[in-house]
Amino acid sequence: MQHKRCQPYPEWASYTLGVFVCQSCSGLHRNIARISKVKSILLDPWSSSEVEFMDSVGNDASKAKYERLVPAFYYRPSHTDCTLLRDQWIRAKYEREEFTSVERQEPYSAGYREGFLWKRGRDNGQYLSRRFILSEREGVLKYFNKHDAREPKAMMKIGSLNATFQPSKIGTPHGLQITYLKDNSTRNIFVYHEEGKEIVDWFNAIRAARFHYLQVAFPVAALLPKLTRNFIREGYMEKTGPKQTEGFKKRWFTLDDRRLMYFKDLLDAYARGEVFIGSKESGYTALPGLPPNIQSSHWQFGITIVTPDRNFLFACETERDQKHWITAFETVINRPMLPQDYAVEAFFKHKP
Repeated sequence: MQHKRCQPYPEWASYTLGVFVCQSCSGLHRNIARISKVKSILLDPWSSSEVEFMDSVGNDASKAKYERLVPAFYYRPSHTDCTLLRDQWIRAKYEREEFTSVERQEPYSAGYREGFLWKRGRDNGQYLSRRFILSEREGVLKYFNKHDAREPKAMMKIGSLNATFQPSKIGTPHGLQITYLKDNSTRNIFVYHEEGKEIVDWFNAIRAARFHYLQVAFPVAALLPKLTRNFIREGYMEKTGPKQTEGFKKRWFTLDDRRLMYFKDLLDAYARGEVFIGSKESGYTALPGLPPNIQSSHWQFGITIVTPDRNFLFACETERDQKHWITAFETVINRPMLPQDYAVEAFFKHKP
């Protein structure tokens, strides 16, 4: 029986825990060698007692023991997630045994969390220690520019909060991007902590707070995908302005649900602009190429986003990027809009 979080057909196994794992996770199990010792199923010798132990345990029995009390909000990573999330999931299960006792889940289940994170400065790009407080009762995540400050620098409402790990983008394995809405526009902050457990506890505390905030309106099954989300796609494209006569400028783009945002720098706190991406039933389309009268000064693989009000023109560096972006746009466009999507669309239409 394979490990549910691993790639299909795992060829490794922990012969002290009795579970089968993929090659990627086998490396993480070696980090807790006093608990988990791994072997290749195909390449290493196996004693009869080891084979019997594997047969007597297996992944299902192990899951029943070590995942017995995983909170509904807790993020269960897959093999496609970053190394930190997978490593801390394995440590939480087997090393700390957090899911065999609710008392061990206090750091992310209490409804209140306070501590220090390294936060990137909006203007100078330096990471400085900032005090953060997450309060379910107040419905906010807030941070303070000085450790003894009484008034927070920013208050982020749990209702619009999102958190996603961005190790390569931020440049640290523990990098977390937190977004929230202010005046219905997206704001970014970039944080990390030296300890992997600390930043993952913050991530799951945010998910817990959002779980309890949203629980009133949604059944649990529909709720879990809404707690946190990864961006649909990010990367560089070129864009031109609304008159379509300006030169194309290179920008960093983030497609987050139905918001396409563009930034001068990928770690900017504020987007230079946002485009709402609706559904095909509402008149939205993504087309390869640019109108014949448009000349892109650098990149040649164009994309035209057709909306009910105007067309948006972008250019990609490679044909591969163009195809990936169009696929991402079509994923959104082919999805029917929800009632709350129409409210966001209306806001965009009336934006000055």
